[in-house]
Amino acid sequence: MKTSLDELLAFTTVIATGSITAAAEQLGQTVSGVSRALGRLEEKLGTTLLTRTTRRLELTPEGQLFLTSARGILASVEAAEEQMAVCRQKPAGRLRVNAASPFMLHVIVPLVSEFRRQFPDIELELNSDESLIDLIEQRTDVAIRIGPLRDSTLHARPLGSHRLRVLASPAYLERAGRPRSVAGLADHSCIGFTQPDSLNQWPLRSAVGERYEIAPSLRASSGETVRQLALAGAGIACLADFMTAEDRKRGDLVQVLAKDTAEVRQPVNAVYYRNTELALRIRCFLDFLVARLNEAG
Repeated sequence: MKTSLDELLAFTTVIATGSITAAAEQLGQTVSGVSRALGRLEEKLGTTLLTRTTRRLELTPEGQLFLTSARGILASVEAAEEQMAVCRQKPAGRLRVNAASPFMLHVIVPLVSEFRRQFPDIELELNSDESLIDLIEQRTDVAIRIGPLRDSTLHARPLGSHRLRVLASPAYLERAGRPRSVAGLADHSCIGFTQPDSLNQWPLRSAVGERYEIAPSLRASSGETVRQLALAGAGIACLADFMTAEDRKRGDLVQVLAKDTAEVRQPVNAVYYRNTELALRIRCFLDFLVARLNEAG
């Protein structure tokens, strides 16, 4: 075989990240090294895989065809390595985990040190995205998704659920006053999300049911940004308990409209794409995460 695995990895990572610079950063290599690997690959194959402009990279038809094969080869190598680890009953290898930044920061990151002590041969790679990703395209082993699942092609393992609360900082409430009714939110600064629109439907009882759609005066794409804005006194926000437990314990955020708040919980699932038996390193991570979440209630 003329083509090396390093060249295949450089090629697929460039496509996944969108640029040679981003691929070099993810792989821990130099930009020139990744560029040379792509050049060698194209020379060995005798074809152009990517067209390069000053603004973007685009796959040629030959590149699109080769990409599918390259991903399959890398997946097969990873599967072979996993089988060897299973034979040793010692989980090992790279584990790519993707989650929205709030869950990553408030739930996963505090558990990383303990996980690595228990499983020192698993190499964790943590990535955050606020929107849903394609697990195969991004070469992700496990993604944590909050809310109802829509993709039936994925396997899912429930991790639990988290309650939603409407919160504000004491500083904001002192300045703007505390809303006395759900309708009174119209006179306040409500911090919402850019997308999806369902996140701007708060679990508040009103004349139309147990969901109240706010008209945000301030929007953000990340739940962590919404949290920081609420802590800074920018307005009232609706956030999940997992990211505000410490804030509420310290009194940095307080619940408003508690009597009008419906018991709404967001499901949390770990999703993964595997046609074969679950890889040992993935199973160990999920078992560990479920145990720690159960301990935390």
